[in-house]
Amino acid sequence: MSRYLRLLFLLFVCAGPTVGQSAPSPRQPLPGDRIVAVINDEVITANELRLRLNATLSQLQRQGTVLPPREVLERQMLERMIMDKVQLQYAREAGMRVDDAQLDQAMQRIATGNKLTPAQLRAALEKDGIPFASFREEIRAEMAIARIREREVDAKLFVSEGEIDNYLSGSAAKGGGEEYQLAHILLRSPESATPEQIQKLKAKAEQVLERSTKGEDFAQLAAAYSDAPDALKGGDLGWRSIDRLPRIFAETAERLRVGEVSGVLRSSNGFHLVKLVGKRGSGALPAMQQTHARHILIKVNELVSGPEARHKIEGLIERIRNGESFATLAKSFSQDGSATRGGDLGWIYPGDTVPEFEQAMNALAPGQISAPVQTPFGFHLIEVLERRVQDVSGDRQRAVARQVLRDRKRDEAYQDWLRQARDRAYVEIRLDEP
Repeated sequence: MSRYLRLLFLLFVCAGPTVGQSAPSPRQPLPGDRIVAVINDEVITANELRLRLNATLSQLQRQGTVLPPREVLERQMLERMIMDKVQLQYAREAGMRVDDAQLDQAMQRIATGNKLTPAQLRAALEKDGIPFASFREEIRAEMAIARIREREVDAKLFVSEGEIDNYLSGSAAKGGGEEYQLAHILLRSPESATPEQIQKLKAKAEQVLERSTKGEDFAQLAAAYSDAPDALKGGDLGWRSIDRLPRIFAETAERLRVGEVSGVLRSSNGFHLVKLVGKRGSGALPAMQQTHARHILIKVNELVSGPEARHKIEGLIERIRNGESFATLAKSFSQDGSATRGGDLGWIYPGDTVPEFEQAMNALAPGQISAPVQTPFGFHLIEVLERRVQDVSGDRQRAVARQVLRDRKRDEAYQDWLRQARDRAYVEIRLDEP
């Protein structure tokens, strides 16, 4: 994997939801630049498409990925850029904004996760021919997309107590399960597709299946034809236990042999092909990582503005660097119940804190102190003291089961939301126009 893809991967791990913010403003076409797509009141130009396609081709070639013809990949990339535009417009309409301070935090986490300073990160990008300003704006856009997904999809997922009971009483929760590495191809159907459109889409899925059966590379077919966000990764879903897969994939995976491709599957989102890439033994109810951390919180309220709170946290960082005790400063300045304990939060399970706090905490190594972290409560300074992994016991099993069931539903719900958002948008493709 290229350095650039590793950086983006770390962003996806670290970027968290923040409500009440807006996405970056649209770019305007340069004089003489041809428009290849119109999405509501914005456009994608031939130059934008060319730059994005060239960068992607370079990344895939470094990974050794077998590529489809350029014109096929060009259409695939254009559709991906259209979907990004649709989501960014949705984020902007919802009042979401990723400001420079939040973007700086994300860039710091990316640098830290790659064991680089911010200056080294910039040098590494420029060495790879990636303009630093362009990379920042791409990260800003990816953060906005991650946040609108959190608000419109993740936050609306519902898992009932009955579902949890059924899961815990089932064999999947009792260990001894297996993990599957799947790749998939999605041919997405419109929200109000006619029977003729459905039949045409099914026929296309069957043609792709026939090409796979005759030996064509599945990853290359995914890059050429799949409408899923992971298409350019060959449709790879990574390793997941059976209970963390969408139900239609889970039922299929159990019947496939390694290397085998399913028949054409139908869901509310369209038609799917699924390939079983690998299979390994694993318990389905995993041990959980716990983090022992402490923090200092400066609240934002009617008396203390956001910039003032951040400035206070930055002052405390400087004092700690100069040798003052974190615990002593927490007792003096932190504005929550942990202050009397020197900011000690004890052992924290996944999901115990708000996403912004958890993602920043997870990016730290033991003994490392964060940059200022903004959450709905204010600004935090976080230090990770130690980590451990323990089997899940009694009081945590229901929380783990709830998360497993949410994971199972998330991908399908996201695809459904994407389909609806795409169908609501006005999209005009002009790729073939001179």
